[in-house]
Amino acid sequence: MARIPPPGVYVPSPTFFKPLAPGAYQPEVDVATQSEHSIFLAKNGVHGLVLLGSTGEAIHLSRTERQDLLSGVRKSLDGAGFPDYPIMAGVLVNAVDEALEWLQDSKDAGCQWGLVLAPGYFGAAASQQSIIEWYTIIATKSPIPILIYNYPGVTNGLVVEPSTYEELAKHPNIVGCKMSHGNVSYHVQVSTSPKIDHEKFRVYSGFGQQLGPIVVFDAAGVIDGLAAFFPKTVVRLFELANTRPIDEAAIKEARVLQYRVSRAEDYIGRWGILGIREGIFRVVGLGTLEGGRAPLRGKIPDDAWDEWAQVMKAMSEI
Repeated sequence: MARIPPPGVYVPSPTFFKPLAPGAYQPEVDVATQSEHSIFLAKNGVHGLVLLGSTGEAIHLSRTERQDLLSGVRKSLDGAGFPDYPIMAGVLVNAVDEALEWLQDSKDAGCQWGLVLAPGYFGAAASQQSIIEWYTIIATKSPIPILIYNYPGVTNGLVVEPSTYEELAKHPNIVGCKMSHGNVSYHVQVSTSPKIDHEKFRVYSGFGQQLGPIVVFDAAGVIDGLAAFFPKTVVRLFELANTRPIDEAAIKEARVLQYRVSRAEDYIGRWGILGIREGIFRVVGLGTLEGGRAPLRGKIPDDAWDEWAQVMKAMSEI
């Protein structure tokens, strides 16, 4: 039986890079800082990591760089007292053979699951039946269980429909999904569908502003960039929303935290990956303000962080 990812808060970690060396055309991957940040998250209650996803700029790394990062983080977590810590590895390619290569590399590096991006090169020209066929082939051949990753913003608007999840959830090696879009109805339809065995198929959102509403209706949690620098606040919100039976005191506290999280998520929505990097640098003290690899080099404007000072202060008050 395929291993099912635990519920909770996962962080889609940005990939850390060293300062750009003189004469170099792109910065080197910084596995040591990546590992330090991963351990920080584990120590602060985060339930798992997503490495080399969209936020992790996996498409900007070579195969060797991806392997070294995954295996380096796994070894560091093991050495820090977090053996078998949950790691999902991103798979962001459309060719079946290449996706399977990424999945094999992920397994070899010690990752338990692959988070496989929907094949969106041709956008909506891919029918729902074609999506089912594509995922079925990969899941059948994959050496580790996979989750369906639907992010229309990077896949030409391709949206996986609830009925498609219901069909794919029957596959023994497909154990969940991440929806990175604002359609709360789709999240709730899939997390409550009577056609899905929810002990074997987990639903995660990519948006922390949806955490409370979807977890109350039995979604498994979030894969959320804000938790990269405010892990305790996002984890606490999850714990409250996941309280069973539903407790009035827990819901009251959750309302307060959901408002804070939703306001801070507006910052992520405005500044994206560069905003996450800025938050990690300012709040956690890790990384640089040089950005990632082209075209995601650089930083947010100098005064942009200050504009969110009160919002960030509220996030830290826990």
